Amino acid sequence: MLKIGVLGTGHLGKIHLKCIQLAEETYELIGFYDPDDAAARQAEEQYGVQRWTDLDALIAAADVIDIVTPTTTHFALAKRVIGQGKHLFIEKPLTNTMDEAKTLLQLAKEKGVKVQVGHVERFNPALLALGDQPLNPMFIEAHRLAVFNPRGTDVSVILDLMIHDLDIIQSLVKSPVKSISASGVPVVSESADICNARIEFENGCIANLTASRISMKQMRKVRFFQKDAYISLDFLEKEAQVVRLYDTDAAPTQLPQDNLMELETQSGKRYIHLSMPETAPVNAIKMELESLAHSIERDERPVVSIEDGYRALDLAHQIMDQIEERLIAARSSS
Repeated sequence: MLKIGVLGTGHLGKIHLKCIQLAEETYELIGFYDPDDAAARQAEEQYGVQRWTDLDALIAAADVIDIVTPTTTHFALAKRVIGQGKHLFIEKPLTNTMDEAKTLLQLAKEKGVKVQVGHVERFNPALLALGDQPLNPMFIEAHRLAVFNPRGTDVSVILDLMIHDLDIIQSLVKSPVKSISASGVPVVSESADICNARIEFENGCIANLTASRISMKQMRKVRFFQKDAYISLDFLEKEAQVVRLYDTDAAPTQLPQDNLMELETQSGKRYIHLSMPETAPVNAIKMELESLAHSIERDERPVVSIEDGYRALDLAHQIMDQIEERLIAARSSS
């Protein structure tokens, strides 16, 4: 069993404390560190967990540290954790800047520690329901909309919301990014609150992403279009829908036995099959924390590695840079 300490007991930090306690066969929760006395007292009372006032002592006593603090603090904390040779779970985004991320990436390699980044949508039942279904998307459309919450405005909407979809897309499209076209507008904060990005990959795949934190409704949907299928994932409702095409000369053993319809196309008749893969109820945060433990025990690459977190952050910063250039140009011309 791995000893784990938590840094940060804000809204999400408290959820992590609860999930670690639920993962009692995987982790021994030895305590937390939080310089905020009020938040620390509440965590102690609510979860019965020991508060450590010496950060380095907690790091030294643990096998794994879970960082659930504001993004601006990620780098300094993660550097201390990795520097002591401890495994790390760190909430997304990995860091605030690319220079910080590059430093952590190199340090993690030097120290030989496992680092998992908290892109929790990788563990969403809608995505997990696809299992090993063949995915080769050539067009992707993603919408991630949220009602305004001041708690997330310390970073751009790209780092707050869109980065989830950037991570998922890069995990599925095994091709380098060729070009990016992005625009965004700050409405209620100093950084972009709504944005759209069009990403073209070297293999020809196009991804069109929209993120907003000033919407009147919640939405977290991604749609994949490929040569033989249309796949729709609803991360909010935790539902998946797959529409797949089959040739009429396909072997009977290759065809589903239900919900099969004929479709007339320019190249002749084909079969169309609609399915809604069963989704299993899971605690995604508990699952991602447990997956880090498994990667440590088996000496395997974490499901969402530090390299994955780095790539998502890099793409997010390219989008933010382009939006900032557009905003500067618009201000100077007005």
